[in-house]
Amino acid sequence: MADEPAYQGAIPDHVAIIMDGNGRWAKKRHRPRSFGHRAGVEAVRRIVEDAADIGIECLTLYSFSTENWTRPRAEIAALMTLMSEYIENDLARLKREGVKIRVLGGRTGLSPNVLALIDKAVSETSQNERFKLNIAFNYGGRDEILRAMRKASASDVDLQSMTESDFSRYLDTAGLPDPDLVIRTSGERRISNYLLWQAAYAEYVFMDVLWPDFGRDELIAALDEYTSRDRRFGAAQETEVA
Repeated sequence: MADEPAYQGAIPDHVAIIMDGNGRWAKKRHRPRSFGHRAGVEAVRRIVEDAADIGIECLTLYSFSTENWTRPRAEIAALMTLMSEYIENDLARLKREGVKIRVLGGRTGLSPNVLALIDKAVSETSQNERFKLNIAFNYGGRDEILRAMRKASASDVDLQSMTESDFSRYLDTAGLPDPDLVIRTSGERRISNYLLWQAAYAEYVFMDVLWPDFGRDELIAALDEYTSRDRRFGAAQETEVA
């Protein structure tokens, strides 16, 4: 008898998460924000494993936004260190487990060391296909659209006849499915400049849990909410048409 699937409801091809609440999680424990960010990395490790086990094919995590450069220098340095440590410590395992890494976002402002690690992670996992992990790092949706526009303008494409599909090829997510589900933790109810083009028809689920506490149960709860929704993509049901 075949094993039952890990989740019985609808499984989206692509889930995107705004990982929010590390600072508040640390503050509740009277610890510095860096303590919360480090706990957040542990949540990343858990959710990558859980998402792949459930059958999600593509996961995109909002790690560091273009707006995060306004944070205190010490916190920015800690976030850069955590990104580097995650790649250095987890790359061999992720590669072995068939995870394909893509890093979304601009390169301006990142140190040569961070850029080299990003390039290494992308290169060494480029042939993997079991699970796609996208890390939005130094990422902003508006910045991405502007960068895509510049790349399109510099190409030989006819801008006047360009379609939405044509333009998508210049985005950081080129070749990936658009997210079906976007989850935001921490109780905030905003999209924070995240995947503005790609998430045009995504379902949004906002959860009160702080990111370091997010785990398999919370992911299942978000999937249950997604399963309960009727995705119409702008169309109406025949019974609703007068």
